[in-house]
This record gives sequence, C-alpha cells and structure tokens, in this order.
Amino acid sequence: MTEPLLPDTSDTPANPPAPPQHWYGDVLAADGGVVRVRPIVPADADALAAFHTRLSDRTRYLRYFGPYPQISPKDMYRTTHVDYRDRVGLVAVLGTAIIGVARYELLARQGPRAAEVAFVVADEHQGRGLGSVLLEHLAGAAAENEVVAFVAEVLAENEAMITVFREAGYQLQRSRDGSEVHLEFAIDPTEALRTVRDSREAASEARSVGNLLAPRSVAVIGASPEQTRVGGAVLANLLAGGFSGPVFPVNLHRRSVRGVRAYATVSEIPDEVDLAVVAVPPAAIGAVLDDCMAKGVKGLIVLTAGFGETGAAGLAAEHDLVAAARGHGMRVVGPSALGIANTDPAVGLNATLAPVLPQRGRIGFFCQSGPLGAAILGEAAARNLGLSTFVSAGNRADVSGNDLLQYWDTAADTEVILLYLESFGNPRKFSRLARRVARGKPIVAVSSGRLAAGADMDRIVVRDLFGQAGIIQVDSISELFDCAALLACQPLPKGPRVAVVGNSAALNWLAIDAARSEGLRVHRPVTAVDRGPGARPTEHGVRGGQPLDPGTRSARAQERVERGADRAGRTWGLLGARRGGRGVDDAGSPDRTEGSVGPISQMADSAIVDGPVDLGPEATPADYREAVLAALRSDEVDAVIVVVAPPVPVPMEGFGDALRAAAAAAPGKPVLTTFVAESGIPRQLAVRTTAGAPARGSIPSYPDPERAARALARVDRYARWRDRPVSPVVRPPGIDTAAAAALVEGWLAESGGRWLTDEEAVRLLGCYGIDVVEFRAVRDAEQAVAAAEELGFPVAAKATGELWRRRPDLIGVRLDLWGPDAVRQAYTDLVEICGDPLLHVQKMATKGVGCVLRVTDDPSFGSVIQFGLSGMIIDLLGDRAYRALPLTEEEATALIDAPRAAPLLSDGPGRVGVDKAALAELAQRISALFDDIPQMRELSCDPVLAAAASAEIIYARARIGPEPSRFDTGPRRLA
Repeated sequence: MTEPLLPDTSDTPANPPAPPQHWYGDVLAADGGVVRVRPIVPADADALAAFHTRLSDRTRYLRYFGPYPQISPKDMYRTTHVDYRDRVGLVAVLGTAIIGVARYELLARQGPRAAEVAFVVADEHQGRGLGSVLLEHLAGAAAENEVVAFVAEVLAENEAMITVFREAGYQLQRSRDGSEVHLEFAIDPTEALRTVRDSREAASEARSVGNLLAPRSVAVIGASPEQTRVGGAVLANLLAGGFSGPVFPVNLHRRSVRGVRAYATVSEIPDEVDLAVVAVPPAAIGAVLDDCMAKGVKGLIVLTAGFGETGAAGLAAEHDLVAAARGHGMRVVGPSALGIANTDPAVGLNATLAPVLPQRGRIGFFCQSGPLGAAILGEAAARNLGLSTFVSAGNRADVSGNDLLQYWDTAADTEVILLYLESFGNPRKFSRLARRVARGKPIVAVSSGRLAAGADMDRIVVRDLFGQAGIIQVDSISELFDCAALLACQPLPKGPRVAVVGNSAALNWLAIDAARSEGLRVHRPVTAVDRGPGARPTEHGVRGGQPLDPGTRSARAQERVERGADRAGRTWGLLGARRGGRGVDDAGSPDRTEGSVGPISQMADSAIVDGPVDLGPEATPADYREAVLAALRSDEVDAVIVVVAPPVPVPMEGFGDALRAAAAAAPGKPVLTTFVAESGIPRQLAVRTTAGAPARGSIPSYPDPERAARALARVDRYARWRDRPVSPVVRPPGIDTAAAAALVEGWLAESGGRWLTDEEAVRLLGCYGIDVVEFRAVRDAEQAVAAAEELGFPVAAKATGELWRRRPDLIGVRLDLWGPDAVRQAYTDLVEICGDPLLHVQKMATKGVGCVLRVTDDPSFGSVIQFGLSGMIIDLLGDRAYRALPLTEEEATALIDAPRAAPLLSDGPGRVGVDKAALAELAQRISALFDDIPQMRELSCDPVLAAAASAEIIYARARIGPEPSRFDTGPRRLA
C-alpha cells in the first residue's frame, strides 16, 4: 500500500497493543494440511491487499454485498489497527501469504456484549474448512473479552457462509430481511459445540496422518547406494517394500542411486512430492527444509538425530524446524525417527530403517525411540503378528501418539492399537481421545515412566488414569505383544470365568494359580472328562473320567490309578516348593505343600471342584478337540487356556488342527494356549488370509501359562470396562457457580494466587454445597467459651498452624470438651504448646472413618483428584486412588472403592459401613468446582469423617491462582 493510512475513529489505536501470544497457533484444515492462525497486525497491510486482489469477483460480492475491487486506505487501516478486545482480527497464513481473514467488532447496543462477525477465505482454499477454524478461534478470543454473542449479516444466496455457521454447532437465531439473512448466536461452548469441534479435530488429524501413511510419491534426501548408511537403508527398504508410487533419490553427487534416477535437489524433481524422507546431517537440514518448502512437499520424516535430545541448542533448532515446516503446510515425523510403514498392498510403504518388517495385519503401533522401534518390529515379526501401520516418531516434535489415535480410530484396517510411551506432549488430550477410541478399539500401552510434560510422574497415578481411560497398561514389550496377540486374533471374554485344559498337571496348576492371582475365576465344566493322572479320582477308580465297576476293575487299571495319584502328588509337591510352600485358595483343590498325597479314598474327599481338565500326557488331538469344545460350550466358562506339552517330540499339526476346529465350532469365546512353549501365532494355530497372513480366529500361544493368564486377565478387565455404559458427568444440586466465580475473581484481583484463609475456603466450598464442620476463630479463653456455647457442646479446640494440624499424635487438638471449664483449660494448654493465641473451636463431628480427598494441578493431566483413608500407616503405604477431572457419576463411585483399604468403609466384623454415596457425592461436587472455576489450583479436605449416614469435612485448604495454559480446552490447535 502506497497511500498513507490515517486513523479512522478514536477507538482505532494508532499504536495497537501487542497481540495476545496464545492466539498464535498452527491448525489443521479439513484435508489434513497445516495452516497458521494468528492475530492481524498493522504490518499485514500489503499482504492483506494482495489477498483481497486475488479474491474472485463472486467471493468479494458475497463478502461485501457488492463490487469491492480494492480495499480503501480507510478500511485497510481499520482492519489492521485493532485493540484485540472490542475489535479483533485474525488471519490464516500459509507461508507468507494470507489465505483467510476473520474479524469481529463490538456492537453499540444495550445488554450483554455482542459483536458482529465476518470472514472470507481465498477461493483456492475454500472447501478446506478454514471458515470453521477461523470462526472457532475468533469465538475463543471473543469469550476471553467477555463477548457473549455473535451477530452476522449474510446474503441469502451465500449458502456456504450460512452452512459454516450452522455446522459449527451453534444454536442459531435466524431472520430474513429481503436479500439478507440476520444470524445471531451465543458463543458460550455447549456440549453440542464441543462435540462438533472434537469431530472436526478428529477428522482433520486423521486425514493429516493418512496423508503421511499413504503418499503418492516419496523423495529420499540423502539417498546413498551404501545400505549401511541411513539414506541407503531407507531407500533400499522403500524399493524392496514394493511402494506403489515413484521413489525419487536426492543426492548432490550422483545421477542415480541403486539404479533409480537421482536429483540434486527436491525442487528439480519434475513430479509432485508428497513425502520427503530426510537423512542428512543436522547442519544441512536448513537448506533441505527450504528446498522442500519451495517444492510444496506435504510431509517430512526426519531420520536425522542431533536435535532436542542433545540439549537446549538442539531443542531450539528442533522448534525452528517444526515451526518452519508447519508454516508452509507440512507435518513432521521426528527428528531422530525410525520412520513409518504401511503394509497395505495398495501402498507398500516401508520408509523405515528397520531390517525386518512384519507382514500385513490389523495392529497399529506407535513408539518414539528408533532403536526400540526396530526391536519392536523384529519382535512382532518373530511372533508372526502382523501390523497395519507403524510410526516411530523419535523426538515427537510434531506428529504424536494423539494424532495416531485419531487416525486409527477410523482406520478400517486397524483393530488393535499398541503404544510405547516415553513422554506425553498433550496428556490431557490423550486421556480424552483414549476414552473415546477405547470404546471401539483396544489400546495397549507400555510406559517407560517418563510420562509427564517435563517431569516424572508417579506410576500409580499413571496406572489409575490409564485405567480410567480404558487403556490396557502393561510393563514390558513382551506383555504388550502378549495382549496384542489375544486381542488381534480372539474375541473379547464375556466374563472372568476360565477353564484350563491340558496334558501337564504342573503347567495346568501354574495356569490356575496365575489366573486366580489376576482376579480370574477358574471353572471346571461339569461336562469335563479327565483322562490323565491328575484326573478327578473316585473310590471306583478312573477311566476316561467314567467310574469303573469295582468288580471289573483290572489290576492294570488299579496300578495306573495308583501310579497317577503318586505322580500328581509329586507334581503338586514340586509346585508347592516352587511357590514357597503356598497352598492354593479355598476353591477345593488340594494343598500342594506336601510332596505326596494320601490314598485314593482321601483324594476323593478333596475332589477338584474348580481345577483343570487334565487330559494326561498321552492325550491325542481328538481328546483335545473334545475337551476344548466341551469347555467352550459350557455356560460356566468365558475363556479357555489350553496347555499342549507332549512329554516327547511328536508332530504338532494334528493338535493345531484340533484346537482350531474346536474354536471354530464354538466361536465367541477366546482360546489361548501354551503350545509347546511357542510365542505368538504358531503356524499350526494360524487361520490364514488369502495373502497368507494370520487372521482373526488364529489361536495365540505363550511360552508359559502364567503369561497367558496375565494377558487374559488384562483383556478381561478391558472388556468389562468397555461393556459398562458411558456414565455422564452429573452436577449435584445446590451449586452457585456465579457466586464462586465472583469470590475467586475478587480475591485474585486483590492479591493474585495464594492459599485462601480458612474462612475464605469455607465460603468458596459452600457455593458448591460442600460444608465444613462449623467452627469459630478465637483469640482468648472467653471467646473460646462463647464460641463453644454458640456451637453447642461438645466441641473441639484446635491449634491453627499446619505443623500442629498434621501431627499424628494430635498434640494440637483437644476433643470432646463438654463444658466451659474444659474449654478454658484446653485453650490455655494449646496456647502454651503452640505459642499462638489464634485457635479454632469446632463443633464435634459424628465419629467415623477418617478419609482424605485432594485435588492437585498436575502439569500433564490437569486437575487430578485423589482419595484414600487417612492415617500415618496409610500415608506410608501410599494407598491412594487417582482420577482425572471431571468425574462421571460412575467414576466418583469407583474412586471411593479403589484404594486397597476401601473394604474398611463397608460392613464387616465389628464395624458398620459408612455412607459411601455421600463420599462419592462430595467427590462430584469437588469435581464440579474445579471444572467450573479454572483458577482453582489445589484443594485438600483432610480429614473427612465418614460415618454410617454422613461424610463431614473437618478441615479444608484451598489454593487459587491464575488460570494455567490449558492443553485441551478452547480453540483446537496443534501442540
């Protein structure tokens, strides 16, 4: 612009304030491309003029209601000089070009603050959902500025604009005046609006990852003929993997690499490049990035190391790399990544450094570490488990596990999701996504312990929060694949009842012990037929599980039974020794602490009610088929663990055929095996696809039955979580959010963040129906007596310092004071002990069980509530349960039952159960407080006395502070 720009009106600042930094963000368009949204600034005048010039006449007409070929200096000045409160402008930028503009301006009318809104998107970028994105971010800015409603005037023929407003999730009030439509809507985020935003975010992130995993062309920058070099290895894998599109090696010094035409730079490649794999030294990354941006590459995989993992300078370079790539519409996998793979034959992408890639399957895998990723791929291949897609994100500077969850949620070729998590970028979002995705597809995660954003997290907290989100948490790669094999090949169990069928008494009992220790219930079908020496004996002897007539039992049969009984006794004795002499539980199976058993008549008295179906070492494939089929058809059984361990080498094909036939004849229940100690999917147990890969219906095998039982137990817990109806977040009655917000805003205006006084905490909690047992602050003995008489005897007198409140010997407390003299004496004693005349006189609460409810502001998951019983021993044991807020109705109830000491809250010998419903409601009220008042930083209710008909808070502390950066609220943007 060459014409001078002059102020339009007095409310147009000549020197606008600095724009809010948190309004800058990278967002995803509907097609998965990256666009930058930021506040408009005066320096945008030239770019804005160029943007306006590129608009078609039709677009300008629809936006401005008539011809408007050029922005006047007056309008330009007013557009670019805003105060970021009553007048706000945002631009969408790709590279250096503006591709969209959105504005609102406060209306001069009575009542709540409302603003007129308008936006326009460049013709070539229309249809990418940018109008919805700009509207969402503009509404977020308006809400911060206390604007409660938007008004828009739209030409009736501008259906595209009207559709944007309608599909954004707002409740529109619509009227028409001739050729114009008047729209008005509240911008307060409703549940419907959040649902629309989440849906739009999910679709764009899934599309973004899909673009990376299914490129039409790939360039390898730093390609080398030497397979021992990074660029050579990834090029060789791409070519060998049968990628369906063209592969372009990029090498400054070669005309061809591995027989493929090479180019000196990406910009010299004559075709479009969707994906660039970067394998050059860190010093060369800048030039490569410029080249890719100029070419219009859509995605980068940076295999190069030497960035964030090297220190502050490397981290800064990493941030610059991602910012530059996103600014030009690119997403980045890495740096220090192993690469990505897609086994779909229509794609055939192996852009990794891994020497071994598993066959086609229905498991998606995400990890960070490159070396670990290679080991994971090798392990999957060794177990005969197939993958659909694989991403090793390295430093996870851009693409993260959250993006992959969005992609796999709707990917038809993926049924199971595996994650190896070393850190979280946006854990609050991860929790939200996992809850939704796990309802349809199981998520199995192994965590390295480095899970907080910049800090270690207690593994117990992670365990509880994962469980709340429905994630199957495991502790090792082996356990990860143990669960994956079961989930990918077998149906989910409908309950915890498991039958054990096998030919080895020792291994059968190992399976039973492990199943019981994991919370499974062992059931022996009433139709089961034993054939082995561990068979259920009777006074008549055994033959195929059927009693023999005593008169016809041969000496040989008698010898076999006695020999079998002796062998079973020796087996149980060995197991007892291995387990440290521990017998099994009360299910009726023999105690295995002895090395032998008694006579047959004694064994009959202790017959195995819930033991294994023992087929004996001579069991044939037909025996297995009959026994497994009987177990699967039993209404008492939800899953079957099969032990196949012949005492001598024999052909195993027949056993595999028998197990597959039994499982196929009675589908719907999972079958797991210890099949001659193999791990994964043995070829004899595989049901093949047309391409030859193991498919659903294959039977997984585990090296020992204990691992099979652990995998089954974890999957069973997940199945029960998934079967539970989705519980709503219920707000208890009697909540005054406006009053609470006014209190907090007033306190923050006076002094900023701080701990509230005891009286302030009581006032704030009272707004949410959370009552602290009534007390009075006193400063002399006579005030103490007056307070006691006002409250009513008996009362308690307490020192107010934190040192005295937390002492386990209660030296700072005097309880059950029944008269004035007792109160005076208590006051005198406590002042002498603590040296502070300020004491509390409190009404005595109903005797009960001491509990603790706390909320802390976790840097990763946001507000996390914890519950446990109070007491020094409980504190030392760390017996606390944790949940992320907000709590659903079911989660509040589960929180109270979660600690190991929770049975002390229920009826038992010598005790009456407490009102757990009152504790759950208290947790819900606390959840609502933290959900409504973002300035809440911390709350401690300790102790809470839970009695048979009440739950009373004795003492509460609360801390408030400025609202932190919210990872997962407000307008959606890339982290």
